[in-house]
Amino acid sequence: MTCLEGIIQENNPKLQEQFEAFKKATTLAKMMLIAFRIGCLLAIIVVEKELAQRADRPCQWPKCPKCGSRIENKGREKRQMQGIIGIVCWKRKVGYCPNGCKIGQIVPLDDELGIAPSQQASNDLKRACCALAIFVPYGISATLLNLLTGITISGQTIWRWTQEAGKKTIEKLEKELNALQTGEHVNEEAIDAETTALPLLIGGDGVMVPFRPEKGSPEGKTIWKEVKIGIFARLKQYVNTKKKLVTRLLRRRLVAVLGNKDEFAKRMELESKKQGIEKAETVMWISDGGRGYWNVFKKVFSKFAIGILDFYHAAQNLWKAASICFDGRTNEAKKWFKNARHLLRNGEVYKIIADISKMLLFAPRSFSIEGRKALVNLCVYLSNHYLHVDYPTFKEMGLPIGSGMVESACKWLIQQRFKCTGMRWSEDGFNNLLHLRLAWVNGRFDEIFGFDHTPGTL
Repeated sequence: MTCLEGIIQENNPKLQEQFEAFKKATTLAKMMLIAFRIGCLLAIIVVEKELAQRADRPCQWPKCPKCGSRIENKGREKRQMQGIIGIVCWKRKVGYCPNGCKIGQIVPLDDELGIAPSQQASNDLKRACCALAIFVPYGISATLLNLLTGITISGQTIWRWTQEAGKKTIEKLEKELNALQTGEHVNEEAIDAETTALPLLIGGDGVMVPFRPEKGSPEGKTIWKEVKIGIFARLKQYVNTKKKLVTRLLRRRLVAVLGNKDEFAKRMELESKKQGIEKAETVMWISDGGRGYWNVFKKVFSKFAIGILDFYHAAQNLWKAASICFDGRTNEAKKWFKNARHLLRNGEVYKIIADISKMLLFAPRSFSIEGRKALVNLCVYLSNHYLHVDYPTFKEMGLPIGSGMVESACKWLIQQRFKCTGMRWSEDGFNNLLHLRLAWVNGRFDEIFGFDHTPGTL
């Protein structure tokens, strides 16, 4: 403690005040809170001393980009930055063109530190605020930040930082998509050999989100728009404590777009290359019967993947047809549905199609116009997915037959943040925050702020 007291006595009154409060603290909770504040103040001292040392280093002044004259050192000017530990202040050398060219200040140390001329908050603070905003509204993010660190930042400022980071993420994605379209090589993520050997699951689904009808105005009736979600994950089977074989997802990566199917397909293709689809031993696509998503499968993944129609969605279509055809005859509807579902589950969809054809051929007047239409639609639906409903084979291969994993991704990515009570979004505000959430779940969040996302490193 003697060494710490010496440091405290040499430095600012705030540190001395906190240290005195620490010694008088009567509960462990107060001691820990005050100790955290002392730690931040000491961190500021450490950073400021290091910055002072770096400012003393000799620097090679560049030439003026306009006249070519060597920039001249005009002395030192003060600079301060709000960070996660508090406000850090230092002085650094500033240079100007000797001929008065309007090029602004030249500050080598600022360039070395990666900070912009007008920047007032460091990236570590922005990173923390954006991470909070990924999960909770901006006002709550500001409250939590103050509670955890004692730093006061407005919800509006956090919103602005989130928009800036989101736009940066979108711009990077657009560059990658353009490179993909021009045939440039896509860098795969580093995946170990054991994980590469696991089956690769790909799925697609959609979820509706509430939007404002007019840009910049909260007035008007809510407009609901579909956000298309894609998931990539490796499947690993293990035996749980109940001695039951279960499957869990590894390396989950999500894709999302507020746009059409073509935009969705491009993003899915880009992510598939990042996930090494061409090296995967087994690839499967699983989705409900939405035509647009199966068009993405045919366009992008049919040459790589086994197509699996979500069993529960298919069974739902069986019941929909049964309830329409046997209207008023509930027991008969339940009996037909139970038998058809059994046949579907056992991969005997051809028997269902044959039964529907027989009903339409030999007893067409037994059904209403709506009933006959429902049977025809069901027959077409099952015929289109004839190769995607071989559920016994899929189960033998250890592949899932339900798209619950895709639906859970929709809930986490969209519903938990974008569909809280009273929320309505502008397209820009939604897209910027959406891409930050995507970066978080995909392990690419820290890259936005110049941090190495490898665990334990910065």
